[in-house]
Amino acid sequence: MMADQTIARVEPVRTEAYLDLLQMLTGVGLVAFMWCHMILVASVNFYLIGLQGRVMDWIAHFFEATYMAQIGGPLIALTMLVHFVLAARKLPFRAREQKAMWRHTVNFNHFDTWLWMIQAVTAFIILIMGCIHMWTVLTNLPITAAKSAARVQTGWWLAFYLVLLPMIELHVGIGIYRIGVKWGFIKRSNREALHGFENKLTIVMIAIGLVTLFTFFFIVRVM
Repeated sequence: MMADQTIARVEPVRTEAYLDLLQMLTGVGLVAFMWCHMILVASVNFYLIGLQGRVMDWIAHFFEATYMAQIGGPLIALTMLVHFVLAARKLPFRAREQKAMWRHTVNFNHFDTWLWMIQAVTAFIILIMGCIHMWTVLTNLPITAAKSAARVQTGWWLAFYLVLLPMIELHVGIGIYRIGVKWGFIKRSNREALHGFENKLTIVMIAIGLVTLFTFFFIVRVM
């Protein structure tokens, strides 16, 4: 009887550990994708030195010719959904749970708890807006600098990306920091320094994104 109770207690703990590991792996994969995506899209900024978007067009053509865009896009969307479902195990969905979480966060006033709150809020925003962005891009291939610029210059898309950009970079930056803390890569001795580095990296990535949006909106000519 005692052995059965011990097994019953161990199995849920082990399952949760595996789910946490999968959540971490999908999170790291998405962080790597977002940083690479930001840098590749920012190649349109070569337009500023007279290359007329050819660098971005060449990169986009390579990904489409090798079917990395057609296959990779849905895989990234699936990874994002899996990551959200895994993270949702610990998110408060009911109004009473949300109020309790907010009350505890305010009362404790702990820095890392506030970071978790920001990450939770940005997760919902990114899930909705990220799916809209991916659907719009993947259903309108091929990707070109001129086509992307036309989208940014039309309707409410500029405002859309001005919201999505900081949401993603905040979520990514906080996420990689919290992964480091949770899995022991970040310790008390280096926490302050690494958190400062993460803040600077987030600011740099947001700055790159803003420059890229500026190029799409004001520089790239749309025929």
